[in-house]
Amino acid sequence: MSAKVVAVCISKNKGERKTPVASVELRENHGIVGDAHAGEWHRQVSLLATESIAKMRAMGLDVDSGDFAENITTEGIDLPALPIGTRLTVGETLLEVTQIGKECHTRCAIFYQAGDCVMPKEGIFVRVLTGGTVRPGDAIELV
Repeated sequence: MSAKVVAVCISKNKGERKTPVASVELRENHGIVGDAHAGEWHRQVSLLATESIAKMRAMGLDVDSGDFAENITTEGIDLPALPIGTRLTVGETLLEVTQIGKECHTRCAIFYQAGDCVMPKEGIFVRVLTGGTVRPGDAIELV
C-alpha cells in the first residue's frame, strides 16, 4: 500500500485539538499558513499516523484526526522509523524530518482519559523545504 494523507488539520492556538480542513497551504520555512505551530523553527508541521490513532481507539477512546494536535494524519508509512533528516514529498511539498516524538510538558486530556498518548512517541515533526498545497488523498513518498 502506498503512503497517503488521510487528513489535514489546523488550530488557531497551541495546545488544543486541531480541526480537519479541506486543504492546507504550506509555506517554505514557515509551516502551515494560519496554524498556531507555524514559524521559523524546527517543528513547523506535525505528522501522526492513522495507525497510531487506531491504537488509542483500541483503548476505548473516541478520537480522530486532529485530536492529537497533529497537522497531517498519514496512512501507510512508519513515521517514527524515519531518521532525522529524511526528506519526503507530501502532495506538492518537500518536507524534512527534524524531530521524532516530543516531550509533553503538560498532560493533555487524552493522556488523562487513556493513561497514555501516542503523539510523544509516534508523532514526528518536519520543516517545510518547498511549499505548496496538501489535501487528503495526496501521496507521501520518501525522497
